[in-house]
Amino acid sequence: MKYLLNITLLLLYSVGFSQIKSDTIKLESIEDTKVLFSNSDTLLLKKTDSLGFKEHIEATLIDSLWLNELIKSPLYDTIQFVLRDDEILVTDLEELPTALLKERLEVLNSKTPFHIEYNPQLEQIIKTYLKRRKSSFSNLMEKARFYFPLFEEQLDKYDVPLEVKYLTIVESALKPRARSRVGATGLWQFMYQTGKQFDLKVSSYIDERSDPYKATEAACKYLASLYKIFGDWDLALAAYNSGPGNVSKAIRRSGGSKNYWNIRHNLPRETANYVPAFYATLYIFEYANEHNIKARENTLAYFETDTVQVKRQLTFEQIYETLNVDIEVLQFLNPQYKLDIVPYRKDRNHTLTLPVKDIGKFLSNEKEIYAFAASEEAKREKPLPKYVEENSRTVYRVRSGDYLGKIATKFGVSISSIKRWNNMRSTRLKIGQRLTIYPRKFNAVSSSKPEQTTKKILPTGKHEIYTVKSGDSLWLIAQKYSNVSVQNIKDWNNIWSVKSLKPGTKLKIFKI
Repeated sequence: MKYLLNITLLLLYSVGFSQIKSDTIKLESIEDTKVLFSNSDTLLLKKTDSLGFKEHIEATLIDSLWLNELIKSPLYDTIQFVLRDDEILVTDLEELPTALLKERLEVLNSKTPFHIEYNPQLEQIIKTYLKRRKSSFSNLMEKARFYFPLFEEQLDKYDVPLEVKYLTIVESALKPRARSRVGATGLWQFMYQTGKQFDLKVSSYIDERSDPYKATEAACKYLASLYKIFGDWDLALAAYNSGPGNVSKAIRRSGGSKNYWNIRHNLPRETANYVPAFYATLYIFEYANEHNIKARENTLAYFETDTVQVKRQLTFEQIYETLNVDIEVLQFLNPQYKLDIVPYRKDRNHTLTLPVKDIGKFLSNEKEIYAFAASEEAKREKPLPKYVEENSRTVYRVRSGDYLGKIATKFGVSISSIKRWNNMRSTRLKIGQRLTIYPRKFNAVSSSKPEQTTKKILPTGKHEIYTVKSGDSLWLIAQKYSNVSVQNIKDWNNIWSVKSLKPGTKLKIFKI
């Protein structure tokens, strides 16, 4: 992609500006600006006699390149692994003397395109993590078994350093549905507008910022574009956090320096701690064995999963009842589906990720599964939400007499969504309080126990007892009997939750 920049070259004479020459120049990256000005007989600074103001042309070009990208950086406010100043321990750690840390950091620096330099603050962050968060890193390494191969595949595709995979730990602690107070969402913490720019759709059913595949590709594109602007991966990371504008300001305030460690004191505090948090995380993962940090073996590995394109709308509950795949597993593998529903649209492909062992079962019984879903929806008293794209957010000011239920009804959203968007732990409101709302034209599906309007009369007479086996689902059990449906089994055995079906459970099956 070419950047058309209208650059004004200023020629300075002893008494001020006497001539201005304007040229249009095609630039591909910041490297081109270095070639341009190294071969130019023009001055790199403009100034006046009285005030002595000066402008760094390279910083100006960074601004222009940045504006050409039309990217508004996500301003994240809840970075998971950035320590507050009062959290950093000033302490020695017997297992990691300073000399050994310096040696290891030099090794890391030699293997990466980042400038990993020893400094006392980085040492304290690393030691604080090792002192206080070892168990957290064990949990993260468990999740990393699934996510890191996925990340590496996309990072390699877009020529982004593979070490950038550790950025997701700093951003979201590998929680695909993580949401900050201001609405940054997903593993890579995209704000709504930034996600929209990279074609991450948000609707009543889907938030693709939480889609591990699509969000990772978007993050790679974004980071690659930032590197093209700055020509430095440390600065690209800083810009990913606070925005290219803040990094450009820091370059100016540092006299034109483009070394992260030289401009760090002029960056916003969060960003100043953000890149060191990334380095500390990189160190701990790379030297996990030396610090006896082990991953658990519970999470599915990436190669143990596969995807299938759905041909009609399916709920996670229907998938559980037909394939007996735990809903928690479905949520882990498909976090982009906000309501635990995989929608269907002719003009857009929606995929379902499943463990490999269940993919074949799905494909072999696809027609039957869709038929089951259709029969279940025909019985539904309340229709599923209509698909509506989210195009904006609004800020609502709490008035006298307001309560969360009333506000939720007004905007067609759920109480839990309002609490999540505003990082609320209770339902208490204050008059004048401002709430971020993403209005929708539907009422969220309730996961609570449905109300019985009429008492069901259970059949009497002969019945048999079926003992649930490992791998059974209500749908598979119903297939063993003629004229018996999943709903029949639920009614006969007072089953409200699909989670209540465990191996060894005794079920009454009546003859119809």
